[in-house]
Amino acid sequence: MNLLFLFLDGVGLGADNPDINPLVRAEMPNLRALLGENPLIAASAPLETERATLVALDASLGVEGLPQSATGQAVLLTGVNIPKEIGQHYGPKPNPAVASYLTNGSTLFSWLRANGKTAALLNAYPPRYFHGIDSGKRLYSSVPLALTNAGFPLFTKDDLYAGRALSADFTGEGWHGFLGFDDAPTLPPFEAGRKTAELALQYDFAFFEYWASDYAGHKQDMDAACSLLASFDGMLGGLLDAWDDARGLILLTSDHGNLEDLSTRRHTDANVPGLVIGAKAAREKFVEGLVDLTGIAPAIRKAILND
Repeated sequence: MNLLFLFLDGVGLGADNPDINPLVRAEMPNLRALLGENPLIAASAPLETERATLVALDASLGVEGLPQSATGQAVLLTGVNIPKEIGQHYGPKPNPAVASYLTNGSTLFSWLRANGKTAALLNAYPPRYFHGIDSGKRLYSSVPLALTNAGFPLFTKDDLYAGRALSADFTGEGWHGFLGFDDAPTLPPFEAGRKTAELALQYDFAFFEYWASDYAGHKQDMDAACSLLASFDGMLGGLLDAWDDARGLILLTSDHGNLEDLSTRRHTDANVPGLVIGAKAAREKFVEGLVDLTGIAPAIRKAILND
């Protein structure tokens, strides 16, 4: 079975309030249709429709304080309640305590490699990212740290240009306006979604890290957040159009809340979505017993092995 993990950084299940929650206010017809015309909010979970299952996942994991990116992402990749083990939520980048869980061979990426499965982080990284890592001025976040320690490569500018990887915003527009690569390939959101499906189905496990959602939450700009979500929804439409449910599942989840409540710049303690798309029997098996972030990695292992 193929599995595409769409990781949306900082997206919780919030209130049905368009004044603070762009997931209610934004034009997202594809997501709403997938959810039986319901918005992606706390009141919608649990939910099962023809093609999707939505459950609410606890990101706080019994630890005081607001969930953070480094520990939340590390939990998703290991199935271990790392905040509980180290006594705190931590982020945004892994400290040595968190990094130890991502470099000891027990992440999803390490497990996949050890079992002869193919895996990829579909994001392409620009040259300045690698310069920052090599110079020591930049630290890996949890996902690329786990990937590279498992022996999988990070995709580069060349991979993006060759069509082997995706830009962080799916469409490639950020490589033009933000990074200054005027010749970078661009795609309309719908076509970017179809491209995402094409790439993901080449691997047993494909991961995409969408960090723009967390950034938008911290900025507290409703118009910008709604524009971002509308573009994401267009991508989702193309992805759903091209995805073969008989071949595998799409998982959409997050590490902590943020974007769903623009009344604060901080993270929130909201539950996060566990949205699974695909054939009904496979979905039901995936979400069985799934209540918090620690259940994601074991569920992915079972799905890929078809246990």
